[in-house]
Amino acid sequence: MPGTTPPTPGEHRSHPAVNLHRAARLVHEVTLPQTAEGLHPALLPGISVEDNNHRFGVNKVVFGVAFSLVVAVIAWGVLAPDTLDSAAAAAFRVVTEDFGWFFGLLMTAVFAFMMWLGFGRYRGIRLGQDGEKPEFSTSSWVAMIFAAGIGIGLLFYGPLEPVSHFLTLPPVFEGVAPGSDQAMTFALAQTMFHWGPLAWSMYALVGGAVAYASFRKGRAPLMSALLEPIFGTRTHGALGATVDIFAIIVTLFGTAVSLGIGALQIGRGVEIVGGLGPLANGALVAIIALLAVGFIISAVSGVKRGIRILSNINMIMAGAIGLFVFIAGPTVLLLNLMPGALMQFIGDLPTLAAQSGASSEDAQDFMSAWTTFYWAWWVSWTPFVGLFIAKISRGRTLREYVFTVIVVPTLVCLVWFTILGGTSMWLEQTGVALSQAGSGQDMLFALLDNLPGGSVTAVVAMVSVGIFFVTSADSASIVMASLAEKGNPAPRRWNTVVWGLALAVIAAVLLVGGGNAALTGLQNLMMVTALPFAVVIVLVMISWARELARDPQTIRRRFTREALFQGVRAGIAEHGDDFVIGVVPAAPDKGAGAWLDTADPGLTRWYSPGSPQDSPRPPDAADTPGTPGTPGTPGMPGAPVDGDPGSDPDATEDTR
Repeated sequence: MPGTTPPTPGEHRSHPAVNLHRAARLVHEVTLPQTAEGLHPALLPGISVEDNNHRFGVNKVVFGVAFSLVVAVIAWGVLAPDTLDSAAAAAFRVVTEDFGWFFGLLMTAVFAFMMWLGFGRYRGIRLGQDGEKPEFSTSSWVAMIFAAGIGIGLLFYGPLEPVSHFLTLPPVFEGVAPGSDQAMTFALAQTMFHWGPLAWSMYALVGGAVAYASFRKGRAPLMSALLEPIFGTRTHGALGATVDIFAIIVTLFGTAVSLGIGALQIGRGVEIVGGLGPLANGALVAIIALLAVGFIISAVSGVKRGIRILSNINMIMAGAIGLFVFIAGPTVLLLNLMPGALMQFIGDLPTLAAQSGASSEDAQDFMSAWTTFYWAWWVSWTPFVGLFIAKISRGRTLREYVFTVIVVPTLVCLVWFTILGGTSMWLEQTGVALSQAGSGQDMLFALLDNLPGGSVTAVVAMVSVGIFFVTSADSASIVMASLAEKGNPAPRRWNTVVWGLALAVIAAVLLVGGGNAALTGLQNLMMVTALPFAVVIVLVMISWARELARDPQTIRRRFTREALFQGVRAGIAEHGDDFVIGVVPAAPDKGAGAWLDTADPGLTRWYSPGSPQDSPRPPDAADTPGTPGTPGTPGMPGAPVDGDPGSDPDATEDTR
């Protein structure tokens, strides 16, 4: 560095000087102090879970306990559905009424945290190794995000929720006349509050944290692995097993309830299109069995084949339904409603968020029935949706990831709810009482029946719900099988089939054996599990922030800032306007890396290619850095690293 003591002859050979506008590459050319093992934490390129030589196998404790709990709860739901419903309802009231404020704060905090990650100093960090490219195209990626369970909800609640708020406005909008034109935008604003950026931020948090831990830090894609920066090797024991068992249970019952709703909607579509009476239990079982065959085949085919192909097909079908309703419905009204609903949502976002703190009885009843219910629902789905999103998001930068996983689905939901919900509200105003439909699953078919070609679009809707059923179930099966195999990214087929069959059996039991009481009871139980898991979400934020602060790219940014600061000041002081920045050794504790303790094992021990990571490690082993690489190997000291500053603009911009 200019102004520092030059090296003695033969002690060090300085690199050639470089132009100031290429100073972003300075960290490539600085001769950094080496650790005893030959690794410097600023030059580690990241390591994927496959390269960290994990020995994946079925975790008998996780598999056995989770499966036993599933059987026990199913038996309770079949043998004593009334008592299950009573116990779950009582617990659910406690969660929604006494902890609604906590869920409200959590959702806001997660949204702010993800905005900070995606558009702050860490935005250029990649969910993978330096320079790694995304595995899927953006269109397939977005399609699969919606395939992870949320698609059934969009079809089910698309016309239902806006109409509900349209006729019975939330207490925060009590001054607006129900059923009026103004009520339309307020109803859509409330719907978007539930389905918009706050909901998707929750999924983005868990998905991004898992992708970062697995594809950049080489840890297994487990919920328990996210807490390792806080609890260390304890996550390899009973603590980690408890977290993973809990994640399987929440995923299984949450998905089963969704699949039960989907099966009911498909069955209702069959009744309407075929002109049949109420379907018998045998017909519902046949529908579930047929779909089960489809999602098990898709699951064992893997993400790259089954889920991707079905997701792309279904995005076209669902898009066609939305486009048809847009054209056949009140097109001009919808065009005017869309920007109005967006502005209403943005403007009322603080007011909507503050509802959780309202003290009136009406506000609390609304929060328990709608908002807190949704917040707990989204939290309970984070293991399933988050782990699946992580699996398909490898190679994305945090900025790209946050924008696509939060902003893009929010805009899609805005368009979807405006089209289906806006058309449904318009029909209500014109005297077509969609709200009088027999059940929630009737709403979509009642909407399509009041538009041209209703019988054809109803068939398309049924097929779309069926495909969403398949993609939800097969992605959930893969996630649960992976959790039961110590995070195996490609779990064994028999294990995937076991959890797929469990999903099908549970859905059938819910609809046939226990009836509505069992369905409601298990849904409430699934909601109740969201409260303790919300605490896990808080720990995930703390853990991930701690890791990102010590990421190799974060360290390189700090080196860049320190080196440029010292070099520019010294250059101006010694040479005025005419100087370039070169790289020479500095006195100890005087150079660009004086702030960094390179001997800290926490900076390098995660990088251990070739070291097995599947069993608990003793404390001394946990503090021992991994096997050093060979100088000259990509990513090792002495070799260029693809994706470093200079090739990734996010790596060096805004170095303040």
